[in-house]
Amino acid sequence: MDRSIFAYHDQYLKYDFGEHHALKEERLLLARMMIQEYGLLGPSGAIEMTPDPAKDEDIALVHETPYLEMLKRLSGDPSGFSFSHGLGIADNPVFKGMFEAAAIQVGGTILCCDVVAKHEADRALNMGGGFHHAMPSRASGFCLMNDVAIGIKRLIAKHNIKRVMYVDIDVHHADGVEAIFADDPRVLNISLHEDGHYLFPGTGATHDIGKREGEGFSVNVPLPPYTGDVSYLYAFNEIVIPLAESFKPEVLFTQLGADAHHADPLAHLNLTTRAYEDVAKAFDQISRRFSKNRWVAVTGGGYDIMICPRLWTLMFSKMTGTEVSNDIPLEWMDYCRTTYGLVPEGGTLRDAQSTTDESTVSHAVAKVVGDIKKSVFKYHGLR
Repeated sequence: MDRSIFAYHDQYLKYDFGEHHALKEERLLLARMMIQEYGLLGPSGAIEMTPDPAKDEDIALVHETPYLEMLKRLSGDPSGFSFSHGLGIADNPVFKGMFEAAAIQVGGTILCCDVVAKHEADRALNMGGGFHHAMPSRASGFCLMNDVAIGIKRLIAKHNIKRVMYVDIDVHHADGVEAIFADDPRVLNISLHEDGHYLFPGTGATHDIGKREGEGFSVNVPLPPYTGDVSYLYAFNEIVIPLAESFKPEVLFTQLGADAHHADPLAHLNLTTRAYEDVAKAFDQISRRFSKNRWVAVTGGGYDIMICPRLWTLMFSKMTGTEVSNDIPLEWMDYCRTTYGLVPEGGTLRDAQSTTDESTVSHAVAKVVGDIKKSVFKYHGLR
C-alpha cells in the first residue's frame, strides 16, 4: 500500500453559507465517514492528519492585502458587504467566522502539499479545499480563498518544485487557478469542464492557452452538456495523458470536483462513477510514471450530498491502492437514513450502468479535442 495522508478537520463544516445555499459541507463529513467505514483510514489504511489554519503569509502568496482585510472585517461583523470583493452577493454570502473557516481548509491543502513534497507521504488528499474560483482580490463561485493556487505557490516557493501538473475535473472551469498561473510555465494547468456557454463562470475556451512565458501551459477542455462517460474519457485520455508524458511533472495536483456526475443538480455533463473511477486510475498511473508517486488531491464542487461521498471514496481508494466493495457499509446507510432521510439510489458505491447508450465519441467532443491539439500540443513537442 502507498503511504497516504488524509487531511480533515471538523471545522471544515463551519464553511457555511446558510441553509438555502447550494454548498453543504456536511458532504465532507459523510465522505470521511464512508472512507473510514471502508477501512481506508487507520492502521491498515491512510494516516489521518488534522491541519492547522493557514498563516496570513501563506494566504498572501495569492491574495491581496485589501481583500484579506475586508474578509477579516466582515468575518468579525457579517452585517456588511463588499460587492467589489465579491462578498455579500448570492454566491458568496457573508457569515461570521468565514475567514477562519476558509483558512482551515487552506491549511489542509498546505499540509498535503508539504508532506508530499518532503516525501513524508506518497499521496495526500485534503477532504476539503478545491476552491478554484477565488481570485487574488475577490471571492467567486462559493470560493473565499484559492487553496489550490496557494498550495501550488508553496510547492514552488518553499519546496523548489519546478513542474506541477494541475488537473481539475470539477464541472466548472478553474478560472481562478488559470488566472493566477496564466504566465507561469512551471504549472501545467488542465481544466476539464462543461462549456462556459452553458455554465458558470462562462470561461475556459479552447483558445485560452495562457500568455507570455506561460503560453501553451493553460489547457482548457470545454465539454458540451450530456457528454457522458465514453466521450469524457476519450477527451481525458487524448489530452491529459500525452501532456503528462511531455511535461513530466514533479508533482501531480488534482481537483476532484464531484459535480460532473449526472445526479448533480447544478450541471449537465452526465457522468457516472465509471468515469470517475477510470480517471482516478489514470491519475494513479501518471503519478507513478512521472512524479515519483507524488500526488496531491483536493475535493472541490459537488452539490448532491449522497453522490460526493461515493465518488471521493472511489477516488481515494485509487490513491491508496485499495480495492473497495460495491456494497456501501450498513452503518453509513443507517446514519444517512436517520440524519438526512436519504440513502444513495441503488444502495451501491458504483452506479449500476452508464447514463448513455453511446459507444462512440460524439462529434462535438472530437472537435474540442482536435482544437486543443492544434492550439496547445505544439508547445509541448506533440502533434
